[in-house]
Amino acid sequence: MLASTTTRVKRLTSFSELRAWRSSLKDGDSVGFVPTMGALHAGHSSLFKKARRENEQLLASIFVNPLQFNEGKDFERYPKTLEEDCQILEAQGVNAVYLPDREDLYPEGYDTTVTAGRVGDVFEGYSRPGHFEGMLSVVLKLFLRTKPHRAYFGEKDAQQLFLVKKMTKDLDLPLTIVPCETVRCEDGLALSTRNSFLGTEERERSLCIIHALRAADALYASGVRVPAELESVMRQCLQEEAGFFVEYAAVVDDKDFQSAQENHLGSWRAILAVRVGATRLIDNLLLSESA
Repeated sequence: MLASTTTRVKRLTSFSELRAWRSSLKDGDSVGFVPTMGALHAGHSSLFKKARRENEQLLASIFVNPLQFNEGKDFERYPKTLEEDCQILEAQGVNAVYLPDREDLYPEGYDTTVTAGRVGDVFEGYSRPGHFEGMLSVVLKLFLRTKPHRAYFGEKDAQQLFLVKKMTKDLDLPLTIVPCETVRCEDGLALSTRNSFLGTEERERSLCIIHALRAADALYASGVRVPAELESVMRQCLQEEAGFFVEYAAVVDDKDFQSAQENHLGSWRAILAVRVGATRLIDNLLLSESA
């Protein structure tokens, strides 16, 4: 039987406290882990709910990782909402939260990073040099420290999820990566911490993101299997809105996250990244046989 969701969340502020908590668990208790950067919203809550159902113990982490930000201003303005976050963790039945500071994770002299490989150099990796190396490095450290049985990641960050799964497989890490469906607002916009940076008009214009993805999905469902045509319809939707800068709008093969090839049919995913004013947003959609 899974643990009660009434447990007050225990705050672990150092690796030593995390080790003590981990060693206090009953033999056989499964640990579900949800790594986050805080500023929690309903998308994160969906991860906690799934992890709560599947594990005896639920552990979260909150750490705004400086290694994965290639824009200093972006790092500085990332929201810090610890008390509100802890209230959400308690409401979702999280047993403990690891709250390391920079020195705890990256002590003096730390300079080792994880190479993301060729998938780390395209799309998000091209737009944000060094981002995936920083992300994978902190995720690997967190996995080694928390020793979870399962770790939960949202599908909104599709390239991140792909790389975390690949690292876990390549390095023979003893855990299961559990993908979780993207959570959207009623109007279709994917939930994101960065949505809070949008002004009212920018928020309204951002709906062309889901319109673009759904247009590609509808074209795919009609039988079109030419990536360039699917990408073109996405760009048309995005470019109709003023104040948008399209970084990429692409269709990839979901098996290897490389650009989809017309003669290699399989599971395709539409991905995009745009800047709405000063705010950068990403989204994706797995293309279906019938829209």
